[in-house]
Amino acid sequence: MSYVVNGRIFSEQPFAGQCLRTFLRTLGHHGVKKGCDGGDCGACTVWLDGTPIHSCITPAFRAEGRDVTTIEGLGTPENLHPMQAQFRDAPGFQCGFCTAGMIMTAAALTDDQKDDLPRALKGNLCRCTGYRAIEDAVNGVSAIEVALPGQAVGTSVGAPAATDIVTGRAEFTMDTTMDTSTGGMLHLKVLHSPHAHARIVSIDTAAALAVPGVHRVYTWKDVPRKRFTTAIHTDHLVDPDDTYILDNVVRFVGQRVVAVLAESIAAAEEGRRRVVVEYEVLPAVFDPEEAMADGAPPLHGSDDPFVRDPEHNILLEIHGHVGDVDAGFAAADVIHEGTYFSPRVQHAHLETHGSIAWMEDERLHVRTSSQSPSIAKVKLSHLFDLRPDQLRVFCKRVGGGFGGKQEVITEDLVALATLDTGRPVSLEFTREEEFTTASPRHPMKLTIKLGATADGTLTAFQYRNISNTGAYGNHGGETLFAGGAAVSLYRCANKKFDAYSVYTNNVPSGALRGYGMTQPAFAVESAMTELALALNMDPLELRRRNIVRPGDSLVALEDGPDDVIFTEDGLGQCIDLVDSALDRTPVPSLGEDWLIGTGTASSLHETAPPTEHISEAWLTLGDDCMYELAIGTVEFGEGTSTAHVQIAANQLGTTPSRVRIIQSDTDRTGFDTGAFASAGLFVAGNAVLRASNALRDRLLAFAAHHTGVAVDQCSMDDDKIVCASTRLTLQEVLDAARQRGIRFTVARKAYGSPRSVVSNTHGFRIAVHRITGEIRILSSVHATDGGVIINPAQVRGQIEGGVAQGIGFALTENFHVDAAGAMMNPNLRNYRIPTYADVPRTEVILVDSADSVGPLRSKGMAECCINPVAPALANAVHNATGTRFRSLPLTPERIYTGLNR
Repeated sequence: MSYVVNGRIFSEQPFAGQCLRTFLRTLGHHGVKKGCDGGDCGACTVWLDGTPIHSCITPAFRAEGRDVTTIEGLGTPENLHPMQAQFRDAPGFQCGFCTAGMIMTAAALTDDQKDDLPRALKGNLCRCTGYRAIEDAVNGVSAIEVALPGQAVGTSVGAPAATDIVTGRAEFTMDTTMDTSTGGMLHLKVLHSPHAHARIVSIDTAAALAVPGVHRVYTWKDVPRKRFTTAIHTDHLVDPDDTYILDNVVRFVGQRVVAVLAESIAAAEEGRRRVVVEYEVLPAVFDPEEAMADGAPPLHGSDDPFVRDPEHNILLEIHGHVGDVDAGFAAADVIHEGTYFSPRVQHAHLETHGSIAWMEDERLHVRTSSQSPSIAKVKLSHLFDLRPDQLRVFCKRVGGGFGGKQEVITEDLVALATLDTGRPVSLEFTREEEFTTASPRHPMKLTIKLGATADGTLTAFQYRNISNTGAYGNHGGETLFAGGAAVSLYRCANKKFDAYSVYTNNVPSGALRGYGMTQPAFAVESAMTELALALNMDPLELRRRNIVRPGDSLVALEDGPDDVIFTEDGLGQCIDLVDSALDRTPVPSLGEDWLIGTGTASSLHETAPPTEHISEAWLTLGDDCMYELAIGTVEFGEGTSTAHVQIAANQLGTTPSRVRIIQSDTDRTGFDTGAFASAGLFVAGNAVLRASNALRDRLLAFAAHHTGVAVDQCSMDDDKIVCASTRLTLQEVLDAARQRGIRFTVARKAYGSPRSVVSNTHGFRIAVHRITGEIRILSSVHATDGGVIINPAQVRGQIEGGVAQGIGFALTENFHVDAAGAMMNPNLRNYRIPTYADVPRTEVILVDSADSVGPLRSKGMAECCINPVAPALANAVHNATGTRFRSLPLTPERIYTGLNR
């Protein structure tokens, strides 16, 4: 058999039943990505005789004798295909994992197809961009600008990896083929529990070990019996050590039971099928309120001091108050009380979790898809008794995260197997495993009670949250604390806060964009609108009268000191700008069956987590006169790499093209807590700023001494330093410094304190069909006070992506679980993240603001933009229909049922 791929003939023969995607990757064409293996996402799109196909559902043998074109064959970095250039210049990507497939589809579109992109792009999903940038790329609309020396900040420069992404050269975690003298790659597959709660009685591995190619079968008896938490934070004590690598008790359907190691994925899967496990099934509980009740089956013992009340399955409870809420309600003219439910939501990043481990120079190396290689290294060192110098953890480009990769859930097993066998080991999640074993957003049930006088002044604010942390604690406590931001949003002398994180026999919940604030924002902002209507007051006017203003305390749990600096009325500006934008939007006439409504909501978000966040930047003037920036922050589409390069170039008086970035490698960069909670810009950006200023000052001081000119007469000028009338090239400075044994390299740290606040307001105008329950978004507008904007195109893209995720959270995404605790729709087709056709263009408004403590007065705002989206939609539906829906998602079935009771 022969295959022609990108004009080159291959004589390799695929395995029986092998799909074209895996076959092409074995030939080295790593631009062909795996997002689903079900024909749902389009990340694997290639051309077969010039026609785009999904290679994951195309048998490899069908390509025999035909021309196959992958992204690598469409164009080269030196000679881009026009569509590759358009995606680079739009820019039509964020993480870039879907980009190759998206380009292969787009490059084959006819003019007629480009006129109907909702249909033409229905087979390609993007979780990052919100699709507007992809539409611009397809239509040749460019946003990329060229920065002048020292003027990078405020310019929409392109991402450093842009050309590699659009040509398929950018390496993601699994884009490697490893063959060493100790043997080729081994593969892990995991047997998952079919029961929600059970004790393992016995495990028979004999039949599995008899499968040709199977090397090991790991059970709970074969792993270190050390407790840890999979959650990633600098301070691991904020999360409960309630997890083992493998355990003899399973607490959710999908929990790891056995790991099979084999020469091939097929052998590992066959070995997994042949493992025989005998279980003693135990009582299970899925509802957190039932889990808290007397007599509920206890899921964890009392040996973890972090667990607050093991007999009632309470991981953590928080109680706080200011003033006297009873007195506040007594003084109210109007009281509103409602209970709101936010469901489980999956990240659906297109790159699934995966890790590869190997031994090199007697050290363990782990290549992983993580948002924090530094913390992953700390956890692996603990689990396997390794010194820091015995272990390296690093990331290539990561294909989306959104908090889902703020966990250690593949690294431990590959490390275990490599340390055991000495061989390279790979573990890559399937899409089904992402849904059934990775950590989704916490379901939360919130009861909000508000009191106000007739003029709209809040007199009492009572908040109760029951959060379903699932089988393990992970981020259960921290997300519970984070919800306080929804309470801080409004001034009120009397507040009461009660919150519970509860163990249940569900998949463990974790971190997801908005981190514990998205669910409370839905509840509080819905309740505020309901209160406004009870007062016969405009909902925006009620907010204007009660939002916190500069000088107010951000009171949520208690009236005490904190490290948050609140200096600007960004929130008031956001509200006014969204109100104005909606007013000027025309209201269409769709017919009598369509009900038109408008809704808004707001949120506050702190610019770093309350637990200590640390980042260290290293900056060097290299021998080639390029600046080399080493920073531990991972790039997974949030744009920090671009922002860091811009900050460095800005302070060094040069252009971004002269700054080379090294990142997310514990051997080559300093410690970095991780890219989450917007800290990639706020904390790591401050580290880059300090390192850049320090290197600039050192260079200027040396040049001043070398030329005999006062340092205040010296300045950076791209690849030169000007000292009065003397212009020194950087090469001349390096040569002079080398003669004196001087190197130009600095390191600086930054910490996540003090912190500041980002404000957001979102507004929708929608139409609801009174018969079918269908919702159409007619207009969408979002205002944010992001401080000084480092890269306008990136900021706009982050907001659009966050809004798209918020729309999915509110309208389409539904995590169906049966009565036994098993997920019923573990695939992208049935889970239903938004497609191009589902996402409207959002008008993005950037408030003229400046931060007090962020790098160059900027704010990290990629996370917070999701928070007001769902409540704004819910408020719009209520405005249109007169019916209040307090549970998400707002599916047509739910709307229809609510309107036809």
